[in-house]
Amino acid sequence: MLPEDLKYTKTHEWARLDAGANVVTMGITDFAAEQLGDIVFLELPKPGAQVMKETPLGVIESVKVAVDLYAPVTGEVAEFNAPLADNLETLGRDPYGQGWMVKIKVADAGALSGLLSPEEYRKYIESEASR
Repeated sequence: MLPEDLKYTKTHEWARLDAGANVVTMGITDFAAEQLGDIVFLELPKPGAQVMKETPLGVIESVKVAVDLYAPVTGEVAEFNAPLADNLETLGRDPYGQGWMVKIKVADAGALSGLLSPEEYRKYIESEASR
């Protein structure tokens, strides 16, 4: 079940604009966590790092594969979820809550434009699964 208050990327990250702030919280979708399987390593950027939309900002590794994590927006990393590195199972158990990865300060509230709605993302993963 995809949360309706989030936006999504074709690289399976989710993004939420925090109310009253120009901060976007991001993580990976439950679909991504399921596809990865047992996650064994996570590398995230530190606060102050500059990230650009659709470019790699970190790496996630499972017993199956290592993949880049892509920034859903352009901005500056304000915070990263440090406890996540010691509790990687959280990504599969609660990807939209405790499994958040980074918070990114954005210049404008329109930062999420161009990302997929929950319905568009659902259709995208269905089309990917049928390939």
